[in-house]
Amino acid sequence: MTDHTLIFGHRGAPVKFPENSLAGFKYALAQGIDGIEFDVHLSKDQIPVVIHDETLDRTTDGSGRIHDYTLAQLRDFKLVNGRPIPTLAEVLDLLARQDVQANLEFKTNKIHYPDIEKIVLQMVEQTDLVHPMIYSSFDLQTLRNCRKIDPNQNYNFLSSHRIFHPEKTIKKEGLSGLHLKHYQSAGILQRVWTVNDKRKAILLLKHGITGIITDDFETITKLRDQYEAQTKLIQLEQK
Repeated sequence: MTDHTLIFGHRGAPVKFPENSLAGFKYALAQGIDGIEFDVHLSKDQIPVVIHDETLDRTTDGSGRIHDYTLAQLRDFKLVNGRPIPTLAEVLDLLARQDVQANLEFKTNKIHYPDIEKIVLQMVEQTDLVHPMIYSSFDLQTLRNCRKIDPNQNYNFLSSHRIFHPEKTIKKEGLSGLHLKHYQSAGILQRVWTVNDKRKAILLLKHGITGIITDDFETITKLRDQYEAQTKLIQLEQK
């Protein structure tokens, strides 16, 4: 439980910019966001790219699976703002030396890309981040592979289902915490996604969870700040 819940922009700032776009990330950073969440796949030539889906169809003017194209080919496809799909290298360059938390999700629950863990961990290690990268995945095996490479990083299991015995799961798998679609139990590090409803956000703030991942970070950050100010005022009045 924490008295200061961090607010993460889900895929950047998708209420104003294309999801997982450099424009959205730049905007979020300029507003002093607490944290940014983004997704990583591998191209055919094993270059990490930042996009959510396994296919191009929903978020670009292209069609087909990410890993069927080389990076050079992927760069020909455009997001709705006319810009190309960002590479992980470009996003890390934005994050370097910035006082911001970053949550990198390995998109490996449907397609497992050979060596993605090694490639990504090495790139992040070479980046001058102010805060350690927060890694997450729906695929436990990916997190296990990461731990074999570097057991000292911040690894978190993503799930939309209830986790039985969460404390035991975290300890057994060597995790830092859980990224859940719901609040589960006190006493564990958890970030909840994707929270756009103010009432749900307030309930989570009352539980003192570690982080809230939202499509609208500005609204939820303002709500968090108001809630914390009111809580401090009440505490002062009770002294």
